[in-house]
Amino acid sequence: MLRPVLPTLSLLLALSLGLLPPAVCAGPRSRTVSDQAPDLVTYGSRADVQAYAEEIAARHQLDAAWTREVLARARYVPAVARLIMPPPAGTPKNWAAYRSRFIEPRRIRAGVEFWRTHERWLKQAQEMYGVPPEIVVGIVGVETLYGQHMGNFRVLDALATLSFDFPPGRKDRTAFFRDELAQFLVMCRSEGLDPAEVRGSYAGAMGMPQFMPSSWNRFAVDFDGDGHADLHRSAADVIGSVAHYLAEFGWQRGQPTHYEVSVPADRAQLAVLLGPDILPSFSPQEFLELGAALPEEAQRHPGKLALVELQNGEAAPSYVAGTENFYVITRYNWSSYYAMAVIELGRAVAAVAAATR
Repeated sequence: MLRPVLPTLSLLLALSLGLLPPAVCAGPRSRTVSDQAPDLVTYGSRADVQAYAEEIAARHQLDAAWTREVLARARYVPAVARLIMPPPAGTPKNWAAYRSRFIEPRRIRAGVEFWRTHERWLKQAQEMYGVPPEIVVGIVGVETLYGQHMGNFRVLDALATLSFDFPPGRKDRTAFFRDELAQFLVMCRSEGLDPAEVRGSYAGAMGMPQFMPSSWNRFAVDFDGDGHADLHRSAADVIGSVAHYLAEFGWQRGQPTHYEVSVPADRAQLAVLLGPDILPSFSPQEFLELGAALPEEAQRHPGKLALVELQNGEAAPSYVAGTENFYVITRYNWSSYYAMAVIELGRAVAAVAAATR
């Protein structure tokens, strides 16, 4: 069953076709200066932060004194407020440019090494959850280059900045980040982690798969059986957790992610197919009735399909017929460009790994 997306990753908030967001930010509403570091803006004395600490401590059965003490150590980070901003309005989407960032030699080589080193866990995850190794490998490669770029922001600071001083100029997501900050403290308490020591992205995503705290708490698994779900250092836990996440969102064992498609020449028919965006909504027969052409394999697909459009700047768009599994990948990051990058990186890694055995 297809489920609504859960926020998980920094890419969910920031990757927009390979373009860096603009440096736009307003400062924090009020400042509390730390005696130990006068140049730092901290949150310990703000009344709204103190009230929040009491609220989440009661809601999540956390020690109130500990919660207040942790939040008093959180610092406002201007870079976080800048990086969370969207790209400039009117920035053209370009699948070819986005693709080139991820399907490139360095990432493919690292993916082959990751696959060979952890093949046992990839096979075990496929057996348990039905998710092929190339999809898991594709996600970890796109997210963090197999752990090489997991982010160096203090997650406590990033989430506090976005919880208490979310910048103007885009849709306010204060409530979302306050929920994630609470989930982060729950995670640290259950895993025995010092909240001030955990590092991640500017949006608070963590580890090789860049899970947001709520997803860590819900989907992370102790795949290697050592008593902890460690998404920073345990490749086994990372592999199992990514596969578990996709399975929970409805991954269909043995189903392709997409098929080739030729779109109808009639603009009205094309508009009908594009209407639901990436949500699979049409049977293969309905695709054909609306003027699209599908290969025989796609015509036999037992479920619904979505016409996925990938814009290429000034060039003609690319199209695929996405299946339910394509849609599941977008629950990890709500972007068809992201899903195609994951799929194509995984395929490239699989091809090189097979050819060089």
